Amino acid sequence: MDLAVLRLFQQVAGGTTVTEAAARARLTQPALSRALRRVEHEVGTELFQRAGRTLRLTPAGHAFAQHVDTVLDRYDQGVREVRELVDPDAGTVPLAFLHTLGTWLVPRVISGFRERHPRARFELRQHGEEGLVAELLDGTADLVLTSGDPGLPAIAWRRLLVEPLHLTVPPDHRLAGHQEVRLADAADETFILLRPGYGLRDTTEALCAAAGFTPRVGFEGEEVETLRGLVTAGLGVALLPPPRTTSTAPHLRVTDVRSERDIGVAWLAARELPPLSARFREHILTEK
Repeated sequence: MDLAVLRLFQQVAGGTTVTEAAARARLTQPALSRALRRVEHEVGTELFQRAGRTLRLTPAGHAFAQHVDTVLDRYDQGVREVRELVDPDAGTVPLAFLHTLGTWLVPRVISGFRERHPRARFELRQHGEEGLVAELLDGTADLVLTSGDPGLPAIAWRRLLVEPLHLTVPPDHRLAGHQEVRLADAADETFILLRPGYGLRDTTEALCAAAGFTPRVGFEGEEVETLRGLVTAGLGVALLPPPRTTSTAPHLRVTDVRSERDIGVAWLAARELPPLSARFREHILTEK
């Protein structure tokens, strides 16, 4: 069973139609179907069942697909590491990061690194904290930039900086003319939060608890800039990092609780990083 056939299996297992997968591989549909049947013959059971015009995995197919993903990921990592050993300045760094870091921290550290390693390439993904941890554990990212230590023995984490969190209020809000505010003064406000699974959601709830109240949730989103826009529109208040561009929503320093979050870099503790990713990690830690 060759890797090309396993990649075709992976595509179809992931939801790609036989027609699409065949077109990408420049094969006829019958040729792709024969290749998938050869996989089933070698495994010894049916891996797909037809549902209308699509193929869906059988229970055996789901079990096999997990191992195929692992085999292909390990193979791709091995090829990348060997290439970087031959030419350490020309590899790829798989990096995942929080959405909020994509407008300032990520461009800064990447541009600084590429000044020294101009042939370096980056494979970038954005997630909330749960997605970032999954990227590391699945081996699809070498490094992640996240808020707070994930707190898992398998993951090493180093703080890069501490980012303040301000109470962001609508332009016509009763507190809009203030520079500072007690978070407790917002206890009766409607809060706009990120969805559960995002670190800023947990941090906001913890800070509100420290201030003596549970936030009343008016809206849940997936991006900080969406929350900032909804606050500007007058739909509620939020604890957010200071804006990196012009914002019409006032951002007030919080005085009664320590309103901030840690920003850091994480990697798998037991895994030796490929040379270029190791260099990028050192760049981040020394240039912070």
